[in-house]
Amino acid sequence: MASTTARRPSRKALAEQAARAARAAAISELLAEEYPGSAAELCALRHRGPFQLLVATILSAQCTDERVNMVTPALFRQYPGPRELAAAERSELETLIQSTGFFRSKASHLVGMSQELLERFGGRPKDFPSSIADLTSLPGVGRKTANVVRSVALGQPGLPVDTHVLRLSKRLGLTTNTDPVKVETDLGALFPEEEWGATSVRLILHGRRVCLARRPRCTECLLAELCPSAEIGSPAGPTPAGRKPERQRHAPAPGELASAPLEVAVRPRSR
Repeated sequence: MASTTARRPSRKALAEQAARAARAAAISELLAEEYPGSAAELCALRHRGPFQLLVATILSAQCTDERVNMVTPALFRQYPGPRELAAAERSELETLIQSTGFFRSKASHLVGMSQELLERFGGRPKDFPSSIADLTSLPGVGRKTANVVRSVALGQPGLPVDTHVLRLSKRLGLTTNTDPVKVETDLGALFPEEEWGATSVRLILHGRRVCLARRPRCTECLLAELCPSAEIGSPAGPTPAGRKPERQRHAPAPGELASAPLEVAVRPRSR
């Protein structure tokens, strides 16, 4: 009869877990210093309340946040809430959001999402859904979008995983997974719940400014001494032990975050 006793982690596995946890804590501290602020303060999408953030995040698929911020003022004036957006004339809505790309599918998602909010949740701000299951059941809302809304607008734990978070978490040795849900689980075990949202945005900002996909600026990176992949951006190899890399400070200037897009590399169907 097969034993039902769970296998204990080896000493090597436990040591690797401890090292990963220590690295994550050090990374978190450095990123918080470089990109200070909460998830709500760091979020680039301009909005008032969870409904507007949900609309803006759906629009941001394959589009910069700067462009979305140019579109949403007129959009929110005409459709301030789910009741108005659910009854939107499709051609008018598509015209308003056309510059964000994929405007027909996005319009369909926005109208369908608003209708579902009214029919299933009442449409009132106090009844806005907050669970991942409820949010992802809405048209056009994937797990990343749900986590954005939770962490930014609802003050609840949420760890959005986009292409930058996927890339940096792998390079930093925080996960070996490539599936966004598994990466979310791995990172969630390394960082405190109250820091999930801010950590995600900080990784995104660092990925856009320093840890670029094709040519990471390792010699300028504040995380170089902690990063197992630090040599990939330097033809001279990794930074010598005990020597800090020469770098420029990449903390965004006041107002810069408003134009810093939370990029995703997925189709707008289910973000």
